[in-house]
Amino acid sequence: MPPVRLAPDVAAFYSTQSAFTDPGDLAPLYAGLPRDPAQLASVARDLMIHRGEGELFRHVHPQDRLHNDAETRYLDDILRIVVERNDAPLSRRRETGDRFVGVCRDFSLLHCSLLRHIGVPARLRSGFATYFGNNGFHCDHVVTEYWDPARGWLFADAQLTEPLIADAWKIDFDPMDVPRDRFLVAGKAWRAIRAGEADARTFGVHPPEEGLLFGEWFVAGNVRLDLADLNKVETLLWDIWGTETEVGQELVDPVRELYDEVAPVVGDEVDFATARELFAGHKGLRTPRTVLSLAPYNGPHEVTLR
Repeated sequence: MPPVRLAPDVAAFYSTQSAFTDPGDLAPLYAGLPRDPAQLASVARDLMIHRGEGELFRHVHPQDRLHNDAETRYLDDILRIVVERNDAPLSRRRETGDRFVGVCRDFSLLHCSLLRHIGVPARLRSGFATYFGNNGFHCDHVVTEYWDPARGWLFADAQLTEPLIADAWKIDFDPMDVPRDRFLVAGKAWRAIRAGEADARTFGVHPPEEGLLFGEWFVAGNVRLDLADLNKVETLLWDIWGTETEVGQELVDPVRELYDEVAPVVGDEVDFATARELFAGHKGLRTPRTVLSLAPYNGPHEVTLR
């Protein structure tokens, strides 16, 4: 099979750092790391723990880390936290108590940064995973999408490279090649819901009986986040702007029609030029300088981005 080709402008865009993935003055920490995407996923995994994984690791997160680590938007600040707790080379697996306490976005952000550092085109993708054992519920999730010259764009879930986690969730696929029917990008989920092929109530952070973070408005917000990710604006998952700023709100038809326009652009196949144009040209989609953060532990507050 001949190698798959990526347009030069797309390759250049996704192989350079964003404001969010740039290690800045901590880039020397990347020296000596492997150049294999799978090994880099393991590096990211071994520096972090998901704040929901404490029980699996038989560890109790300190409250300040549980509440605050995942509020760290920028990769250079994440690295500072990592090395303040243990200044060993990044290639060295951290003890549980020394790790950054994050969420799925943070594993993917670090993996994406490491890939871009070695010139591999990479980007975050926001959507919904079916592999976290929730009986038909599609769990809000973020993965890395990276370019493989032989096969094209592949999904990687660095969080799953830890055997303990893979075993707990009975993962039966390669974390460096997540099947596209096991992780649905937000645009694909939106189109399935609008076509009547999926129930919006089965998409979110938790099922309906466990809270308000589910449903059509939540999927719309994920489409907005995924469009931002594709434009290298990799905000926190609870940074809100644009059209669906109220938790659990019912969307009006003009908003639905807007996301009907966006969703095909941010599916499995990405129209790069259109994704760039939509993000730049629509105030309701483009990330403003100041966003509303619906921080899970610290409460709603406005944040001015770099």
